[in-house]
Amino acid sequence: MKSHIENRVYHVEILPPKQETEKLESDLELFTTKFSRVMNSGYCACITDNAMGNLAFQGTEMIEELGLAPREDLVMIHLNTFHTKVALDGILASCRNLGIRNLLVVSGDGSDRLPRLLPREIGASGVAAVTSVELLRYIANEHPGFFNLGVAFNPYEPEEPEFEKMERKLAAGAAFVITQPVIGLHPGVQKLMEKYPALPVVVEAWMSKKLELLSEAVGYEIPQGQAYDPIENLRELHRIYPSCGVYLSLLGFKTQYDFLKDTWKRG
Repeated sequence: MKSHIENRVYHVEILPPKQETEKLESDLELFTTKFSRVMNSGYCACITDNAMGNLAFQGTEMIEELGLAPREDLVMIHLNTFHTKVALDGILASCRNLGIRNLLVVSGDGSDRLPRLLPREIGASGVAAVTSVELLRYIANEHPGFFNLGVAFNPYEPEEPEFEKMERKLAAGAAFVITQPVIGLHPGVQKLMEKYPALPVVVEAWMSKKLELLSEAVGYEIPQGQAYDPIENLRELHRIYPSCGVYLSLLGFKTQYDFLKDTWKRG
């Protein structure tokens, strides 16, 4: 992850089609177009895992079925706890076969339609439910040294329990952090960087103009008193956090993508 930051590699979020889509062919074509564009740009394609609890096709499944070619170190698979044990192991095996080492491990957004890992299935004890901590530990133990494991950090949550969780995540094998989307300077992110100066941190830039969706995503109300310009916020994040990577959520491929060549110029 440090090389991504040093080489100014954007992390570009791509959502796979929902399984209930009524326009599967066009959605598959759009996914292929986005993935290929990100690969050709030398950015990292970050493929979500049932985002917001919506049942969707899995990232490795899409890459394999569509015959896509992931570039070395330029794909990140999101992986949450809402899978059967068989499905989890299958995803990890596919990642290894495809040479995908970067994983963002999160607890995830559940729904009644999604199964969930049981603690006993992954050798976890003393917990009522599997969280990202137990999933991290399982992956690190089952695939020692192969995966580069990242975790999420939510600066909107109460500070003390969020940093306590971060300690457990680091102890379980986390090697980098991606924040929830931030607008400008956030004291929680500042403290994260000060507390763990050697830890690679990627700040998430919210690329939609709809701040009400951001409030829904982070679980806290985001002030909406003035017009929000995602590109200007992206530039501001680069200015405030020059030592951090940047993850782009809900990027407009038609309206915003071409600006990226000027917002974080490579040396």
